[in-house]
Amino acid sequence: MAGNVYLTGFGAYLPGEPLDSEQMARRLGAGERGAALRARVLAANGIRTRHYALDERGEVTMLNEELAAEAVRDALKDRDLPVESVGMLAAGTTQGDLLVPGFASMVHGRLGGPAMELLSAGGVCASSMTALAAAARAVRLGEHDAAVVVGSELVSRSLRQSRYEGARSTFDAEFLRWTLSDGAGAVVLEGAPRPGGLSLRLDWTHVVSYANERQVCMSAGGEPVVGQTWQDGADLGEAVDRGLIRLRQDVKNLPALFQLGLREFMALVRAGRFRTDEIEHVLCHYSAEHFRGEIFDLLRGADLMIDEQRWFTNLHSRGNTGAASIFVMLEEAWRTGRFKPGDRTLLIVPESGRYSLAFAHLTCVDSGTGAEPAPPVRRVPHAEPVLPARTGFEPTAAPVAATPSPLGQPLPEDGDEVRWTVLELARVWGDFERQVRAVPLVRRIDTGTATLADYRRLLLHLRQQVVEGGRWISRAASNFSVELFALRSAAIKHAAEEHRDYQLLERDFVAAGGELAEIQGGRKNIGSEALSAYMFHQASQPDPVDLLGAMFIIEGLGTALALGWADSLREQLALREDQVRFLAYHGEADDGHFAELAHLLREGVLDAARAARVVRTAEVVARLYALQLAEVDA
Repeated sequence: MAGNVYLTGFGAYLPGEPLDSEQMARRLGAGERGAALRARVLAANGIRTRHYALDERGEVTMLNEELAAEAVRDALKDRDLPVESVGMLAAGTTQGDLLVPGFASMVHGRLGGPAMELLSAGGVCASSMTALAAAARAVRLGEHDAAVVVGSELVSRSLRQSRYEGARSTFDAEFLRWTLSDGAGAVVLEGAPRPGGLSLRLDWTHVVSYANERQVCMSAGGEPVVGQTWQDGADLGEAVDRGLIRLRQDVKNLPALFQLGLREFMALVRAGRFRTDEIEHVLCHYSAEHFRGEIFDLLRGADLMIDEQRWFTNLHSRGNTGAASIFVMLEEAWRTGRFKPGDRTLLIVPESGRYSLAFAHLTCVDSGTGAEPAPPVRRVPHAEPVLPARTGFEPTAAPVAATPSPLGQPLPEDGDEVRWTVLELARVWGDFERQVRAVPLVRRIDTGTATLADYRRLLLHLRQQVVEGGRWISRAASNFSVELFALRSAAIKHAAEEHRDYQLLERDFVAAGGELAEIQGGRKNIGSEALSAYMFHQASQPDPVDLLGAMFIIEGLGTALALGWADSLREQLALREDQVRFLAYHGEADDGHFAELAHLLREGVLDAARAARVVRTAEVVARLYALQLAEVDA
């Protein structure tokens, strides 16, 4: 019978003495060429001391499996359990000592003890949380009385100067070189609380990957392309010379990971997995202090911020130990007495490898009292949201997209209806972007595999719908009453600008090798037919305020996505400026259109009914626009 799972022992192992920045540079070896870059990274990550399994000459002193085994022994000692009581060992790491066999096998061999079930969790920072989730399920099902989970990293040997000779190192590689360090952390899991003392009950785990949507962000070993991996060359020396072995992180894309994190955070709140006002401790793994502020800004913008005083980290003194970080943090928080009976703790681990996120919820219990707080009850799907709100309007708290809503977050001075509308449109934007990113043609643009024929076909199909844009906007203008004069004026002005868009499309098409007669004689695809028909219908209604939702989607695509597509197509197809004017123009001009849209939403035109219409129209237009793009390949 499934039961509860408790974290009853905590251990950590950090090799050698703590090293400051100058000692670190001497251990790894650092030339003057990268001194400025090193200083920049160290200032951003906020790490004052860290640990390396390297001696003063930069020679490796331990294996990764040894670090892990030491942390496991420390956790078992904390719980006062012999290794013979362990039925399962689950281990997570970014890079083991050997390519084969699995890391858990090597840790087991180093640890000794009885025959046991093993799990080697691959990945990056979230691999230890994946191991935790798997071990917890085994204990919960009664398959083992006790399990040990360990996260361990020995990255320093890969960060030494000798690995960075030859090909010039990039910022993405140097960022990790001066951010990562060595260490291991472990926890003991049991089906019953620790006798006569405190334990942390594991209420739930949530681990999710977005590799289906996102490209690789942190990697080593080359590119995921045939012939471009570290194993494809004539010998390994070629891979080393080309710098393929170095760890790299696409730092500029890390904000997308935080947006995905907010998406999952909001979804967990909505599902009733936790309430932000009930969390006493947050342990969040982030690679650098610089990113802490970005995470806090996102949470504050969504009205989901947990008091900053409740966040605990030891990044500054222990460094970024990757998969070990969350357990190294947990061990110190446990050892220093942060937890008291009834405290609820949230663990958060974002992983940039190919965008994964891991969460866990813990409740501190005292077996000596005989009383135990009830686990959080998961709410049924589509239940009333539990987001903090200042009004009777409740945002649906659905996911945000990897690209933030072009409208941003509500302003402090926004009234109830505007605040609700902005949050709901952010939800719609998240759904819309995921639909668009899943369109085959868009995936080819995003991944750099689009062809010139793809681009011409996109222009041809867009033109047939765009040519009617000025018409339905003009019709909408004629249907606004005097009460909504500001909207009428804005529509008239916008119709004049839209009227020229199809001409830009035609010129780009011809410049890209197409025939003018072909694009002018094209017909709307199924999605374009549906979108145009809907827009004309809505524009024909009295006071069509809901078209602000349509503009949010159409202009949002321009301001948030079109310029990126223009840059990507220009680069992969070697296009000239005169061949991508339509996409580039909308990527720049739609910023102004969006500023006007934000202003109109705050002009006092929204009441509860109109706000609901704006959001509904945005939902419909988002679905139809995505269909229009999907039909380009049909």
